[in-house]
Amino acid sequence: MSVVSAPPSYKGHRCPVEVISLCVWLYFRFPLSFREVEELMLERGVVVSHETVRRWCGKFGQAYADSLRRTRPRPSDKWHLDEVFIKVNGEWKYLWRAVDQDGSLLDILVQSRRDKAAAKRFFRRLLKRTGAVPRIVTDKLRSYSAAHREVMPSVEHRCHKGLNNRAENSHQPTRQRERAMKGFRSVGAVQRFLSALSGISPHFRPRRHLMTAPEYRAEMTVRFMIWEQVTGVAGLPTKA
Repeated sequence: MSVVSAPPSYKGHRCPVEVISLCVWLYFRFPLSFREVEELMLERGVVVSHETVRRWCGKFGQAYADSLRRTRPRPSDKWHLDEVFIKVNGEWKYLWRAVDQDGSLLDILVQSRRDKAAAKRFFRRLLKRTGAVPRIVTDKLRSYSAAHREVMPSVEHRCHKGLNNRAENSHQPTRQRERAMKGFRSVGAVQRFLSALSGISPHFRPRRHLMTAPEYRAEMTVRFMIWEQVTGVAGLPTKA
């Protein structure tokens, strides 16, 4: 696991770091709207508008997500790729996603097509971000095989729908948020939102079905400590 990087700067923000990090955590961890986060904070006696929550999530969400990704172990040696339909501003687009065999996100990309050119674009982006691709598993979409032969012919490629459940299951949180948000407004907005979501939400979703209750609580305690370090809350003086 890598060392936690320095938290972002909060210069110019009147609200405490604890409030900002809590709002960002609520929004990306649970299927809540900005107004629902505003209401939850009001119940805690903190007055903050939904527009302020939106700006905080846009400014700090990606920074938090990037820092959390740097704390994770190296990806496993088998990667799963898949694509699904999403509706953006009333038009159908394709969300391409790559995860490792443990379900950790490697990359996402929203595109208008799922042909060979789109697959090649996603492969090249994946190579650029990760540096190397060990072996990949995809469904039977022919675009994958055609792009694989041109972009990464030396990489082992298995094409079988039944072996790709890991990638298909990784789309479920996106579907949940898509319903809660009543759709996405633009390609850029969905790319930014899902990039931050896929960095923050999985951090608080350990494989609970493989743990006992005490193990789960201990693991979550560690993850909350990492979150406090990433956001800068851990460096604040404790109140008497």
